[in-house]
Amino acid sequence: MSSFAVEGGQPLRGRIWVPGDKSISHRALILAARAEGTSSVRGLSNGDDVRRTAAAVVQLGAEIDGHQISGGRERLHAPGGLIDVGNSGTSMRLLSGFCAALPWRTELRGDASVDKRPMDRVITPLRQMGARIDDAYPPLAIDGGGLTGIDYTVPMASSQVKGCVLLAGVGAEGETVVREHVATRPHTEEMLAACGADIEIDGLTIRLRPSKLEPFELDVPGDPSQAAFWVVGASITPKSDVTVEGVYLGPSRTGFLGVLQRMGANVESEADHIHARYAPLHGTEVHADEIPSLDEVPILAVAAAAAEGVTRFCDVAELRIKESNRLATIISELGALGVSAEEDGDDLIVHGGGLRPGTVDSHGDHRIAMAMAIAGASMPGRTVVEGWDAVATSYPEFEDHLAACAS
Repeated sequence: MSSFAVEGGQPLRGRIWVPGDKSISHRALILAARAEGTSSVRGLSNGDDVRRTAAAVVQLGAEIDGHQISGGRERLHAPGGLIDVGNSGTSMRLLSGFCAALPWRTELRGDASVDKRPMDRVITPLRQMGARIDDAYPPLAIDGGGLTGIDYTVPMASSQVKGCVLLAGVGAEGETVVREHVATRPHTEEMLAACGADIEIDGLTIRLRPSKLEPFELDVPGDPSQAAFWVVGASITPKSDVTVEGVYLGPSRTGFLGVLQRMGANVESEADHIHARYAPLHGTEVHADEIPSLDEVPILAVAAAAAEGVTRFCDVAELRIKESNRLATIISELGALGVSAEEDGDDLIVHGGGLRPGTVDSHGDHRIAMAMAIAGASMPGRTVVEGWDAVATSYPEFEDHLAACAS
């Protein structure tokens, strides 16, 4: 297990191009594997999570040659052996839907962390569509094919569950309807529409009929969840001035900017870039209806730790079933840096103003690792992040980018 020592206290300055959006990258690979022909996809995330999805679609018969991805029903075949998604829960959930529509057995497994995460939220609708899946935990053996469309209301806010059902629905008989209570990332339905799918999007209701997907061209924009680390870093480190370029700024992905602006951050976004400069922050309340659009709670908790006053994140129970129990790890690792944080039911409360250098542990979670590195960079002294190798999951260049903008 590797460690990373951050020598903090230097202003963060410069322009940064973050990796391609992870959510879009996963879906682009899966849809290109299903599309009849050769798609061109540039700018994919180079983290291990997305590489696992790429390897999976190749194992299922797609061909990847640089930016070109060739797929279609004639290419796809039973994989012959387990498909290993590593630490990527996104790969597990989206591939479950994709594989359920294929007329053979597929077995999906992950690393020790993913194999302990329940998959019943995707298994339930897939079983209703006719897929045969024995277990609620990975490894998942999926006997697919012969699916029938269903009318499904997603019980929790989850773009991955929505995406799973829609990917299965592409190959199902009849109409598949997915209904949401709260809007989540629209990437799957928007990309299906771009591939020529027979799909209707009406607010929180999506209707999909069996579809032959056409190949497409896509330049994957930068990942706003990765941009959030630099935006917070600039906001809490004195004399900092950072611009993150080429970022996806769709309304479903920029909730973290609203939270930071409410805290007093000097943050502006326009077109495809975000400009952040240092400003003193104050505590706020992050409401329950904001949480479904926030993958950035770990780094926002660091902003809260550096702010004056108390910040409450409401209804964040979902954090308990991420790559780590993020509710517990945020509290323990902020504690290691001198900040008091606590659970109040399903809420996270952070008492700001007390950050100091220390040694923290990623708990194998890439977002915890990077959030703690930004915390360390914001203050004079040395902070050591143990388990730094987790960062390769999503942002292998993070250490180099931090060195470049802190020099």
